[in-house]
Amino acid sequence: MSANIPTTALPSGELVPVLGQGTWFMGEDRRKSGQEADALRLGIDLGMTLIDTAEMYAGGGAEEVVGEAIEGRRDEVFLVSKVLPSNASRQGTILACERSLKRLRSETIDLYLLHWRGSYALEETVAAFDDLIRAGKIRSWGVSNFDTDDMEEIVALSGGDKVASNQILYNLARRGPEFDLMPWCGSRNIPLMAYSPIEQGRLLRNATLAELAKECGATPAAVALAWVLSHDGVIAIPKSSNPDHLRDNRKAADLKLTVEQLARLDRAFPAPRRKTALEML
Repeated sequence: MSANIPTTALPSGELVPVLGQGTWFMGEDRRKSGQEADALRLGIDLGMTLIDTAEMYAGGGAEEVVGEAIEGRRDEVFLVSKVLPSNASRQGTILACERSLKRLRSETIDLYLLHWRGSYALEETVAAFDDLIRAGKIRSWGVSNFDTDDMEEIVALSGGDKVASNQILYNLARRGPEFDLMPWCGSRNIPLMAYSPIEQGRLLRNATLAELAKECGATPAAVALAWVLSHDGVIAIPKSSNPDHLRDNRKAADLKLTVEQLARLDRAFPAPRRKTALEML
């Protein structure tokens, strides 16, 4: 295993690891919070220093787990969180961020995302993000679950060209973004962040993945993650509280699939031939 995880650049030029850690479903059982924090710390030790969370996850419980995990190690971590659309007015976004910072035990969020589009005008949310940057409470902002037309709309706004990332559902079984969203973001150097990159485990029963895993001396999860990471400008954020699974996930960053292996995955999981609406979980 190499010492460092490959990186990709945000529009600002800042480099972030292409393999991070998700926290969806963490914080839902207080009895497991210590184990979950330990898992996040192990992930940091393994180089997966990008941690993604959200105020929605367990009603803030996941952010509290992250806060526990990164205490004393904040400088090692690139921290991502999200504001709910129901809170995404100009003032509501600022108040939501302040609550998240308190739960995260941090003075700053590195990348703050609008979780998905809601009823508030995007102009309000973008203005709030600008306010938060000026106040030093966030360093950059982005979006989540935005399709191509949404991205075109936000970048056309005053200040909207500062969007730093788009977090979407993307994995072998959900390849729709490849048709137009990925090329659009790629041409503008806006990284995509793939959530549920192994389809919450459902991909792992696939026979082709199992065959390739055996060939590579890896797990099906690592092969599925390696496929996601084979795309330029894509960051994967798998969630795991299991130390063995974390170590397997980490191996994906060093696993280079051959052209022939990628072709086999294309046959098992065909690429899109037409535009489809962006999927969400």
